[in-house]
Amino acid sequence: QVQLVESGGGLVQAGGSLRLSCAASGNIFSINTMGWYRQAPGKQRELVATITNGGSTNYADSVKGRFTISRDNAKNTVYLQMNSLRPEDTAVYYCNLRWGIIKPYWGQGTQVTVSS
Repeated sequence: QVQLVESGGGLVQAGGSLRLSCAASGNIFSINTMGWYRQAPGKQRELVATITNGGSTNYADSVKGRFTISRDNAKNTVYLQMNSLRPEDTAVYYCNLRWGIIKPYWGQGTQVTVSS
């Protein structure tokens, strides 16, 4: 059984920063991709950023240059450093872990609210 536990969300003013963390535990295949997705009220869940165990990253255009994803493979933990936050970044942020063709694992979500 795989479990993902997120932390670091909260309320911040526009222009501020937050750092999200997600720790994975359980029977995890070493070659995997971890990432962050977000879902705003009334909208579909969307990709924010992903990172492979080898360090290759992918970002949504809307966060490029502002957000940085990183990971600690020894700790099975992924981070999302969010700078220059905007009100439109307000959403529930979900951690994701996947490998091969299995169904991906999801965290419980952490709320990020950016006030204008």
